[in-house]
Amino acid sequence: MTLIKRLDLKVGFSCNNNCLFCVQAHKKHLGDRPTDDLKKEMENGIETGCEGIVFTGGEPTIRKDILELARYAKDLGYTTIQLQSNGRMFSYMEFVKKAINAGVNEFSPALHGHNEKIHDTLTCSPGAFRQVTQGVKNLRKMDQYILTNSVINSLNYKYLPELAELLVSLGVSQFQLAFVHAIGNAGKNFDSIVPRKSDAKPFIHRALDIGIKAGVGVMVEAYPFCFMEGHEKYCAERFMPSTEIRYSDLYVEDFERDRKASGKVKFPQCKKCKFDLICEGPWKEYPEKFGNSEFKAVTGKKIRDFQNY
Repeated sequence: MTLIKRLDLKVGFSCNNNCLFCVQAHKKHLGDRPTDDLKKEMENGIETGCEGIVFTGGEPTIRKDILELARYAKDLGYTTIQLQSNGRMFSYMEFVKKAINAGVNEFSPALHGHNEKIHDTLTCSPGAFRQVTQGVKNLRKMDQYILTNSVINSLNYKYLPELAELLVSLGVSQFQLAFVHAIGNAGKNFDSIVPRKSDAKPFIHRALDIGIKAGVGVMVEAYPFCFMEGHEKYCAERFMPSTEIRYSDLYVEDFERDRKASGKVKFPQCKKCKFDLICEGPWKEYPEKFGNSEFKAVTGKKIRDFQNY
């Protein structure tokens, strides 16, 4: 598995959704970054060895200059140009065609429910479900690589298998399930939006099995190996490329090192687990609320790197 170094470029924090679990919601007042600043960040990314770029936010597609930025990334020599989005603008075929012409070659729309009621409730945007699903259909018509993201939360975890069936039927290339990170809106709505990891486990496994059977790429993020018995190879740590993040006021040179040092946490029992050397543990906000009794050491010879697993 070859993973290129990637630049995660935060283009700003404006968004036309207001997701109940959004980790950036408390930054909306910061607005969007100037075009020239973002171009400079892309130049810096090339200088530090980044070959791929992900435009993220906020919501990149509502920027008037997003196609200009994509073209600039292509001109600079980025080989993989991903547009991470809530997916609503992808419902407009004209926009999809322009994005492809500008150089975007990976599209990452977000779908958080298998029906309108769940997705639109979570995003606080009536009609969003119809737009996202139409967007995926448009991307399929244009034969694009589609990597969807779905945040696991209290409102949708029991329906993850149904969501997986929908994603397979829509023809996505890959889907990622990401356990909710309890900061921003998710922190504010913790009691109503963050489920127990152990409660979500059987539904996550069934959803993965549906994707695996269909030949779709699958992974789960922020969900440690001790919950993934029989599905350990689909833990997102195995797939995350070396990534640097550029915000308006912050530069993260090594996201893996940063999230291990200040974002995620391990426990005494982890030292006895066979996956201790490759597992990052959960985001720290989860055990701060629920404790760490759910996290059980998996016995066996310790695994030192992903290639040996």
